[in-house]
Amino acid sequence: MSHREPFPSLVITEDAFIPQGSFAEAQAEYLSPDPDVVSELDALLRTKKIGVVAHFYMDPELQGVLSACEWPHVHISDSLKMADAATTMVEAGCEHVVVLGVDFMSENARAMLDAAGHADVPLYRVAADPIGCSLAESADALEYGAYLTEASRTKNALHVVYINTSLRTKGKAHALVPTITCTSSNVVSTVLTAFAQVPGVEIFFGPDTYMGANLLELFTTLSKMDDAAIRAVHPDHDRASMQAVVERFHYFRQGTCIVHHMFGDEVAKQVVEDYPDAFVSAHLEVPGEMFRVALQRQRERDAGVAGSTSNILAFIEKKVAAAIDAGTTERLPFVLGTEAGMITSIVNGVRGLLRARPGSGVEVEIIFPVAAGAIAEAPDSELAVVPGVSGGEGCTTAGGCATCPYMKMNSLDALLNVVRTVGVADDDLTPYFPRKYLELIAGRQAADIGTEPILHMRAFSRAGRLSDALVQDITTRAAPAASTGSDASA
Repeated sequence: MSHREPFPSLVITEDAFIPQGSFAEAQAEYLSPDPDVVSELDALLRTKKIGVVAHFYMDPELQGVLSACEWPHVHISDSLKMADAATTMVEAGCEHVVVLGVDFMSENARAMLDAAGHADVPLYRVAADPIGCSLAESADALEYGAYLTEASRTKNALHVVYINTSLRTKGKAHALVPTITCTSSNVVSTVLTAFAQVPGVEIFFGPDTYMGANLLELFTTLSKMDDAAIRAVHPDHDRASMQAVVERFHYFRQGTCIVHHMFGDEVAKQVVEDYPDAFVSAHLEVPGEMFRVALQRQRERDAGVAGSTSNILAFIEKKVAAAIDAGTTERLPFVLGTEAGMITSIVNGVRGLLRARPGSGVEVEIIFPVAAGAIAEAPDSELAVVPGVSGGEGCTTAGGCATCPYMKMNSLDALLNVVRTVGVADDDLTPYFPRKYLELIAGRQAADIGTEPILHMRAFSRAGRLSDALVQDITTRAAPAASTGSDASA
């Protein structure tokens, strides 16, 4: 019998939120936003024709207000869809776009707007200071430059770079070795399609170490399954080809996200021992211990999901819908193995299902695998406590991560400041533009060459296969001189 404190959780019913523990209380506080704030923001966005794209990891206060706005050009998603949503908004008549996320997200959105012929449309971040990302910074290190230099000396090399990187990183990488970006929701299909489409390809994935290790474990597991099971994941593979994937898939060993870093052994052990009947989700970026728990639950009784934020949200909604259809009146527990900012989108999705079938009696419990130490005292806050440890990362060795400190630079006040300033003092918003990256890489502007790997991903998303141009680049590119290896570092 365990004597540990249970993880905090938030119970979602048709009509109420029931937080259990201080962390959950902090998450629940803003799920019912102030209608006056919603009204002001909605009017500003509508009057000034401003579109807003935001990541799932925004804090609950900001997401709660955005979700309540009636202006149709507000979009909350994972990073894969954010840039496309910005382009769609502009083509629907928006004259400005605000991106709520870390800097690589606003850079990607800016690059995609420019590529679509909308370079004249202003796009803003909501902080004058850099909004960093620990994972993106690891790709700017000398170690990543050395990793890419090794790739550039390898025949038929393809660099699959996680989209959580700057345009400079993408540009310097692409100058060394053919590069395509990926997200957690399309990385498996990208890698497996490349192996099926390009004979002898060697794939170098980075910079996320945990995602790379989890992908290799997934591919290894697949290589031991029967051909039918493998083809259910990708139609062009069997046991023999998956073995080749395992042998020719490489990943960077020194890149981590501080948010996912602490979902390690202690957290996984408590999930296994204290929550044996719970559904378990794990983002592809979490350490292998948590990833394996989710995969095991998935294999044993379809009670787990390992993938992207979108995969996690879809899994929870699928299980809730099935319980409603089956007439179940039990409480469904889900361990949330990713950033706590997901809770707003989860609440909105679950609430929509419950209210579509009133009186179902289904309750959903979202369990946050964080320790008591992931709460910091905040004397100036009405809540008295806030998610995150005093150091700011939201992580503790005892429990796991709460929230990303960089994402939380995107506050409601910061958003309101930008939208109030648009059209009134536009010159004051210059510090809020994404970085332009005008330096030259291989004779081209960094932003220009850094956009190509994103466009390769968009082509793959549309066609389901690598473009002919990328395949030709992989099979014909000559290895550069060793002295260019430093170009891939910061």
